[in-house]
Amino acid sequence: MFNSLSTRIAAFGALVFVAVLSLIWMLVDASIQTRDSFRWVSHSAEVIETMDDALSALREAESGQRGFVLTRNASFADPADARVAVARDAMVRLDRLTADNPTQNMRARELRSLMDRRMAMLSGTLADARMGDYDKARTAIASGAGRDLMTMLTLRIDSFLAEERALRLTRIDAADRRLGWVRQLALVGGPIVALAILSVSLLLIWGIRRPAGVISRAMTALGEGDRSTRVTTAMGSREFARLASGYNAMADQLQAAVADQGRSEQELKAAHGELLRNSNILRERGEVIELLGGMAHRMQAARTDEELAQVIRVFMPRVLPGIPGALYAHNNSRNLLVPITGWSGFTPAEDGFAPDQCWALRRGQSHCVTQPGGDIVCGHVDRQAIYHCEPLLAGGEVIGTLYLEGVIGEESGFRLTVMAENISSALVNHRLQRGLREQTIRDPLTGLFNRRYMEEALTIEIARARRSAVPLSAVMCDVDHFKRFNDEFGHEAGDVVLQAVAHEMRSRFRDGDIVCRYGGEEFAVIAPGTTAQALAGRVEDVRKGIAEIVLRHGGRALGSTSMSFGIATWDENMAGDGAALLQLADAALYRAKREGRNRTVIDMPQAA
Repeated sequence: MFNSLSTRIAAFGALVFVAVLSLIWMLVDASIQTRDSFRWVSHSAEVIETMDDALSALREAESGQRGFVLTRNASFADPADARVAVARDAMVRLDRLTADNPTQNMRARELRSLMDRRMAMLSGTLADARMGDYDKARTAIASGAGRDLMTMLTLRIDSFLAEERALRLTRIDAADRRLGWVRQLALVGGPIVALAILSVSLLLIWGIRRPAGVISRAMTALGEGDRSTRVTTAMGSREFARLASGYNAMADQLQAAVADQGRSEQELKAAHGELLRNSNILRERGEVIELLGGMAHRMQAARTDEELAQVIRVFMPRVLPGIPGALYAHNNSRNLLVPITGWSGFTPAEDGFAPDQCWALRRGQSHCVTQPGGDIVCGHVDRQAIYHCEPLLAGGEVIGTLYLEGVIGEESGFRLTVMAENISSALVNHRLQRGLREQTIRDPLTGLFNRRYMEEALTIEIARARRSAVPLSAVMCDVDHFKRFNDEFGHEAGDVVLQAVAHEMRSRFRDGDIVCRYGGEEFAVIAPGTTAQALAGRVEDVRKGIAEIVLRHGGRALGSTSMSFGIATWDENMAGDGAALLQLADAALYRAKREGRNRTVIDMPQAA
């Protein structure tokens, strides 16, 4: 059984392990108990400190109360209220801290009840003083009820603190005893474990040194070139016997392998060269993927066509260095490919080209000409050009094309494929974002801005007017007798009226004016940089234009319509959200209604 070195080591190691494990268990258990003892000591200290804080705060509140009542100086009152709040919070915390000790917790609850009574008396006296009834406040103080209650409270607190301090001393003694036990355990158990480890070490040295020396000498001879050296001495243990046998087998194999060393070195060099080439390719592709990832993130974050073009102009020369080109995308009608941007010195024609002029778009796959006359030339390219057209696809649909001047190599082809996918995704995302933006800010019936957009724009324009000291006006208007159209001709006729009015307003107001559908038949206009008086002439032109509209629906004449308008100008005393300005314009609109409709009324903010 003990012929095996590992068995001997395992037996003695097991004894050491048990001894160490026992020592560790006892030390850990003692440490945990000591830590718990010190935690309870800290807990008692926190209870005492919280009780002291509550009593101190209550006494300071009494001082503030007397100062306020006696001097009638209100500066004493606010600190008194603050100290009452501090005392109340401290008592709530004390209730929570003593939850583990039923006796102390019961006392804490009694103290909290007494303190609540005293704080209620303080608050009542302060309230009387604040109301000017100082005589009543002084009478309450002079009655001595608060002093008696405070005396009772102080006695109870002293008893509570005495009990907690005694508890803390008991816990400190327990912690000291456990520390002594840990120290004694370390002083006795440590040497025992050290002696056991020393014994195991001596056994290892005795069982390893001799056979290791024999094997070491044989390996040294082998290293010096004597490949005939073998281990024949008895090792004294099964492990070293196996090691010696393994060494002898290795020496035999090494002799046989020396003959093949030259061939192996050549194969290794070839494999190393291939690995190095593959490593360089992977590194370059990793850098390109990282670069394309940065480009894709920026394209996805672009909000305007110019931002998207700027991203492409910056990154395309880095992804495909030395290859100028341009990006084209379908217009809204999908009858023309218009240029988004060009890079590396290439300037695309502004008028673009028809989709059928590009063979890449016709075929739905890459189309390139690597030498003059080598393939069919696209209609949008010079006849002698060497170029590459790459269609941009999204969901099986062609959305644009990349035009590149020059020959695209194999490695650049990998870059082009990944880049085309990223640009396609970015173009689709860009169009979706633009469409969603229009849907959120436009009224679907009239095409005007909706009320939500108007409120946001009004807040921005008010901030700009306040910062730049420029005028800002608003118009509230609605269709006169609009209910008549719905009642007589139906709601579809009402929609026709609203669309006609919206078209007239959109065509007659300035580009800088923000025309919105406020709700129902009511509209609003934000006019930056103009006063109500200056705006009135433009509003009158709109009013007259609307009165001249000939309304028809379903082959029937709907008659004419008119609108009433109220104008108001923003004043710096108004709120920043624009509510006051709209209310003022709305009031002017109702005046126009009362005065007969089909007219414009200007209102101004009332002087403060």
